[in-house]
Amino acid sequence: MTDRFAPYRDLAALFPDEVITQAEVTDVELPGGAGTLALITLDNHAGPKRPTTLGPNTLIGLGRVLDAQAERARSGELAGVAVTGKPGFLVAGADLGSVSALEQGAEGSLLARLGHDVYNVLTDFPVPSFAFINGLALGGGLEIALAAHYRTVSSAAKGLGLPEAFLGLVPGWGGVWKTPRITGPRDALTLMIRNPLANNRNIDGRTAHSIGLADAIFDPAQDPADTGVFVRASVEWATRVIAGDSETLSDLAVQRDRDTSDEAWDEAIAEGRAIVAAKTGGHVPAPARVMELFEAGRHRTREESAAAECEALAELMLTDEFAHTVYAFLDVVQKRSKNPAGAPSAELARPVRKVGVVGAGLMAGQLALVFARKLRVPVVMTDIDQERVDRGVGHVHAQVEKLAARGTLSAEAGEQLKSLVTGSVSKDVYADADFVIEAVFEEMGVKKTVLAELEEIVSPECILATNTSSLSVTEMASDLRHPERLVGFHFFNPVAVMPLVEIVRGPQTTDEVLATAFATARGLGKTAVLVQDAAAFVVNRILLRMMGEVQHSFDSGTPAEVADHALDPMALPMTPFTLLAMVGIPVAQHVTESLNTAFGDERFPVSENLQHLIDAGITSLWSPGGDGQQSIPAETLEVLEFGDSPETAGQLLVRVQDALAQEIGLMLVEGVVADAEDIDLCMILGAGWPLHLGGITPYLDQVGASERVNGKRFHG
Repeated sequence: MTDRFAPYRDLAALFPDEVITQAEVTDVELPGGAGTLALITLDNHAGPKRPTTLGPNTLIGLGRVLDAQAERARSGELAGVAVTGKPGFLVAGADLGSVSALEQGAEGSLLARLGHDVYNVLTDFPVPSFAFINGLALGGGLEIALAAHYRTVSSAAKGLGLPEAFLGLVPGWGGVWKTPRITGPRDALTLMIRNPLANNRNIDGRTAHSIGLADAIFDPAQDPADTGVFVRASVEWATRVIAGDSETLSDLAVQRDRDTSDEAWDEAIAEGRAIVAAKTGGHVPAPARVMELFEAGRHRTREESAAAECEALAELMLTDEFAHTVYAFLDVVQKRSKNPAGAPSAELARPVRKVGVVGAGLMAGQLALVFARKLRVPVVMTDIDQERVDRGVGHVHAQVEKLAARGTLSAEAGEQLKSLVTGSVSKDVYADADFVIEAVFEEMGVKKTVLAELEEIVSPECILATNTSSLSVTEMASDLRHPERLVGFHFFNPVAVMPLVEIVRGPQTTDEVLATAFATARGLGKTAVLVQDAAAFVVNRILLRMMGEVQHSFDSGTPAEVADHALDPMALPMTPFTLLAMVGIPVAQHVTESLNTAFGDERFPVSENLQHLIDAGITSLWSPGGDGQQSIPAETLEVLEFGDSPETAGQLLVRVQDALAQEIGLMLVEGVVADAEDIDLCMILGAGWPLHLGGITPYLDQVGASERVNGKRFHG
C-alpha cells in the first residue's frame, strides 16, 4: 500500500519534541454476527492531566492507521471503524506551541493540508465510521468527530467547541464547512463565532446532542477514569446502525433533521457579521476570516472549502496576533494558572463540607449556586428578613430549573442541587460551616459588623471570606479576635462565567487558610491568583484607572463618541461607557472613591459628572436610538458640565496606554502580585483582555508605553 503521508515527513521533522498521541487499534467483535469494529483509541500516555494534542507526527501516525483500517474494510475484514480517546479526552486540539513555531507560510499550509488528508480518510471510509466523544474535544479534536459518519457523546463530556476564532485561527480541518451541514448554520455559528467571542465559552455533551452535533448520547460510569461503560454503549449503538436496525435509523433521521434552509443561512450570516463587528471592530483578523469561510462555504464543495481553509491557516499562523495569542493562552492562561505564585502547599488545605453565604441578593445567589453546583455540599444563605431569604433561595432554585430545562442538568440532578441550597434569617446555621463568605453591601462598617457576628457563631476552624471588590481586608480583620482566618475571595460578575478569583492575603492570614482558599477555588473550577491587600486589588484597579482616564477626557470636553471609542484599536470586550453602565455608575464611583483615598487625585480623580448622574438617578450615558445609533439624551446632558480641553482619539489612546503602564508598574513595585504574568492572567480571566494583544503587559511593551513611562519594558 502506498504511503500517502510520506510527503509530510520533512514537516514532521520540524517537531522533534512533539508529545505524540498514539492511535492504538483494538478489534471489537460486534454482537449478533455484525462483524468486526476497529476501535482506535487516541492516547499520549502522558498521564490523566496531560491532554492529547495533534501535531504533524501524531497526524501522520493517525493517517497511516486509518489507511490500514480502510484497506482491511475494503477486503471485507471490518464492518466499521470508531475513534475515541483516553479517559477525559477525545483530543484537545492542535499543539499550539508547535504551530506557533512555524516560520514560513508554506509550512503552515502543509500542516493544514495534512489535517485534511488524514480526516478525509475517516470521512471517505468504505464502511461506517464513528466517533465516540468521551470527553474534551476542542478545535481539531472536535473536527475528528465531525469527519466521522456518526457520532456519540458522553453525557459527562465537557469542553466541546471550535475555539479557533478566539485563538487567532480558523476551524481549518473541515469544521467550518462540516458543522453547519451537521447542526444547521445557526448552531454552527454559535460554535464558531458566538461562543469563542464570548470569553471562549464551550459546550457540554448534553448540549452537543441537543444541537445535533452528536447522534446519540450515553451516560458514563461513575468513575471518570472508567470509559468502558460509555464505549460499550456506543459500540452497541454502532452495531445497530451497521445492522440497519430500523428503529435506530428512524431515531437517527429525527435527530439529524436540522434547519439548513436559505433563511437559516441568511440569519446566521447576518448575526455572525454583527457579532464580529461588535466584538472586534475590524481590528482582529481571525474572527473575520472565520466568517468569510463560513459564508463562502455555503456554496463551496468540501475540497473548495478545504483549499480556502488551508490558505487562511497558513496566513493566520504567521500573524502577530496569533503569536501574541499563543503567549497569552499557553504561557499565561494554561501554565501560569496551574502554578499560582505564592500559593501554599495543597496538603495544608482543610476540607469544605458546608458553605455559608451571608446575604441573599443577586451576587449572593450566584455564589450560592456555584458553590453548591461545583462542590456538591450544603450551602446556606442568610439575610435580615424571611422575605429576602425566600426571594434569594427562590432565585437560585429558578436558575437550577433553567439549567435542567436546557438539558444542562438532568431533572434528578436539578432536584438534588436545589436541595443543597437553603436559607435562614439566623446566622446560627453557620455553626457547623467550614467556609462562610459574605456578600453584603460594599461598606466597611457593614462588613465589619457581619464578620464580628460570624466570629461569635462559627467554629474555630471555620474560614471567613469576603467578596469585597475594593475594600481593605486588613481593616476588616482589625477588630476580629482571629484575623488569621479571614481571606479575600473576590469573584467577578457573572460568577458562573468569569473564571478568575482574586485571593487576598491579609497580614495575618495563615497558610492553612490560604491553601484552603486555593483548593476551594480549584473545586469551583476557577483560576485563583494571590493578591496582596491593596485598594481594588488588580482587575478593578486597572479597569478604574482606564475608565477614569476616559471619563476625565470626556469631562474635559472630548466628545462622547470620540472618548468612548478611542480604545477601539484594543478590541476590548466593551467600550468604557458600556462597561460603566454594566458595572453600575454608583459602584464605579464608590470604587474610585476608595482608590482616590488610597492613591490620591492625580491618578484617581473622582468625577463630578458621574456624581451628577448618580444624583439624577441616571444609569447610563448612552441611550439607543431607533436607528440603532447611540446618543446622550438631552436630559442627561443638562446635568453634565464640560471643560474646554478636548483630545483626539489618538491622544486619548496614548494617554490611556501610559496610565496603564504607570499603574501596573506601581503595582509591581508595591508587590500586589508576584510578577507581570499575574497581571496578565488577572486581566485575561477577570476582564476579558483580548488574547490577540498578548496580555496587557506585552501590549504596553509593544506600543512603547512601558518605556515611555517606566523607562523599561515589563518583559525583556
